[in-house]
Amino acid sequence: MRLHLALGLLQALGGCYVSHAAVQHYPAWGHYDVCKSQVYTDEGLTWDYMACQPEAADMTKHLKVTLDPPNITCGDPPETYCALENPYMCNNECDATTEELAHPPGLMFDFEGRNPTTFWQSSSWKRHPRPLLVNITLSWNKTIELTEDIVLTFESGRPEQMVLEKSLDYGRTWTPYQFYATDCLDAFTMEPKTVQDLTQHTLLDIICTEDYSRGYVWKNDKTVRFEIKDRFALFAGPRLHNMASLYGQLDTTKNLRDFFTITDLRVRLLRPATGATMVDENNLSRYFYAISDIKVQGR
Repeated sequence: MRLHLALGLLQALGGCYVSHAAVQHYPAWGHYDVCKSQVYTDEGLTWDYMACQPEAADMTKHLKVTLDPPNITCGDPPETYCALENPYMCNNECDATTEELAHPPGLMFDFEGRNPTTFWQSSSWKRHPRPLLVNITLSWNKTIELTEDIVLTFESGRPEQMVLEKSLDYGRTWTPYQFYATDCLDAFTMEPKTVQDLTQHTLLDIICTEDYSRGYVWKNDKTVRFEIKDRFALFAGPRLHNMASLYGQLDTTKNLRDFFTITDLRVRLLRPATGATMVDENNLSRYFYAISDIKVQGR
């Protein structure tokens, strides 16, 4: 059953009543239940019809995370890391047997706001041959309809090359959502683009962006996004004020609806931040991945 049709969530919608009579007054969305609520307008009290939607929720509370290779998490055996911004500061420890020095995958989904920050961390290039390839797979065993941007927050430098992929069949097949690189032409033979370059007719295009790969330590340059709301805005307007138009498009265009629907996500980390054009072969402990938070909102 699709999460957005779950009975418990629908009952949580205060003031939203399913009305079969609503179909007579407003075009129905076959894929969505139709709800109505009373609103005051210049003409007085009237009914406002809309697609019935449960509230969006944090989907990271319900997932299973898998890493490939399975032993890519740092700490077994213990390892010492150098700071990327200061190659001479090599006193950062990772030890899976010591709680305060361990960085297991679950720390990508725990409560943020702690000090110090909690995060998952990979082994470095020192222990793994180049390129340092890591797959992080998030699985729900349910169908999720995305409602917000997917946001990854890195504790390390952001990857110089990365791919976000999705599955609609529980991980049996995968398709790209977006490519990320410091140089899209060099990494993926794709011209760099941004979501602002898309139109209603090209919304389903798979693009490579350079917006989230440059800069590697600054606090404001730690996130990598897949922009859901900017794509919604192509139909619903810049402030998402016309969601009825979006729901109508989602209902009548299966490819569009499927684009915002997932059962699994996969983050393919292809090259860590190096902060330079040349890799320091004598100091490979500088190069690794670390993620403090992953946000996936949906229903």
